[in-house]
Amino acid sequence: MAEAQKERSEGDRVRIFDTTLRDGEQSPGISLNKQEKLEIAGQLARLGVDVIEAGFPIASPGDFDAVQEIAREVHGPVICGLARTGFADIDAAWNAVKDSERPRIHTFISTSDIHIEHQLQTTREDVKGQARAAVAHARGYCEDVEFSPMDATRADLEFTAEVLQIAIDEGATTINVPDTVGYSMPDEYADMFRELVRLVPGLAGVTLSVHCHDDLGLAVANSFAGVRAGCRQVECAINGIGERAGNASLEEVVMLLRTREASHGLWTGVNTVELARTSRMVSRMTGYQVQPNKAIVGRNAFAHEAGIHQDGVLKERTTYEIMDATTIGLESNSIVLGKHSGRHALRNALEELGFTVEGAALNMAFKRFKEVADRKKKVTALDLEALVSDEMRQSDGAFGLESFDIEAGSDRSPFARVSVRLPGGELGEGSFTGDGPVDAFFSALNAATGREARLKEYHVSAVTAGRDALAEVTVLLELGGRLAQGQGVSPDTMEASGRAYLRAIANAIADSPVAEAEHHVQEASKAPTP
Repeated sequence: MAEAQKERSEGDRVRIFDTTLRDGEQSPGISLNKQEKLEIAGQLARLGVDVIEAGFPIASPGDFDAVQEIAREVHGPVICGLARTGFADIDAAWNAVKDSERPRIHTFISTSDIHIEHQLQTTREDVKGQARAAVAHARGYCEDVEFSPMDATRADLEFTAEVLQIAIDEGATTINVPDTVGYSMPDEYADMFRELVRLVPGLAGVTLSVHCHDDLGLAVANSFAGVRAGCRQVECAINGIGERAGNASLEEVVMLLRTREASHGLWTGVNTVELARTSRMVSRMTGYQVQPNKAIVGRNAFAHEAGIHQDGVLKERTTYEIMDATTIGLESNSIVLGKHSGRHALRNALEELGFTVEGAALNMAFKRFKEVADRKKKVTALDLEALVSDEMRQSDGAFGLESFDIEAGSDRSPFARVSVRLPGGELGEGSFTGDGPVDAFFSALNAATGREARLKEYHVSAVTAGRDALAEVTVLLELGGRLAQGQGVSPDTMEASGRAYLRAIANAIADSPVAEAEHHVQEASKAPTP
């Protein structure tokens, strides 16, 4: 099946630029706190991505702090901050990433007439001037500067070429030409790059990059077409999350390059064994569940239902599987701990999973572990991942579920009574009668927190198989016109539901525009990006 593998050369290496924490976090309802972003960035470093676009520092004080912490704590990849062409944006990006071993500033401006006229409300000449000033200003801070002409696939190609030449003249080292609205088709995208290289000879001296959105389901196909046309950086996100229909899926891009390397000769430095774990972490922390039939990391990606398929795989795996599941880290869910395990055993198990937990954090993790171990006979690696991820969601401004009682019977409406630890430390109490147990419970939580949140979506899943599996709950609610998600994990489904609901409320409050200190911060948080 496989052709003889060609000898690898550095010129055939494709750099993986991960934008999960920037473009991915812009997905509706996602709100990651600083600790969650730091953990995801650490896992991306273990995965072996080349660049982490850690955020949009001007967007909010919280985003700036998170990017700055990642720049200081995460080693290996380039740490990149996004900025529009305004000097305030570029200054914020630099101040956020400057402590990184390998900092990068990524600046952008639209080149399509529809954006220039209706969004920027300016002229082509002004766009050229802004691009020139922005790249020059960024180069005054660091040598690694990336420039993107937003909405380039709907722009006049010759004008885009002029802007790219300006960016190169001012010192841009990476040129990313994005399909911002997912409009292009693979052959068009590849032809665009070939023509740009002809029009802008200076592109031969920089890294060419692709950034594709999935509005027509072509993000991975377009990214691959760009790579085949000579680009050597792919901008993508774990599980394909991102604006609207999302970005090119990192795991699909990486496994396409790995599985068919003998045919195209391209390769990456990604440690693919970490793909499944990274996917699970991002899914849990964002609340965006992975669809069962998702390529590479979906629950059914290596499952076989049809009898003829099962028979073939049992006789020889390669009859129906073109990849080995172990190459992406789909290891067996082995038992790692029991209820008699101590702190040392827990810490070692967490370190094997890539989590460094010490001091008070270890004590809290051990407490949660013991609570679960008393109810489950066997605590697995997947259980530990879920529990630690759940603890990471606790942050300043969080609500704590102190107690709850739900009464339900065939002869009366369900009634819920709750006690909630409020962010200031005081207790809030609430009770409510609802149409069902969940409705009564969430209404009582509204009363205890003094919020009028409206439930939009409610999902319950099991972390592992078995009747004693941990429940993992995801809640999407609306509060004050904002959508926010929350997740919770517990052996008790209602407890997990309460945790998820309270975290969604806290996320909605934290994301409220009213909480923003500066007008430019509000504007930045709404600004379209590549």
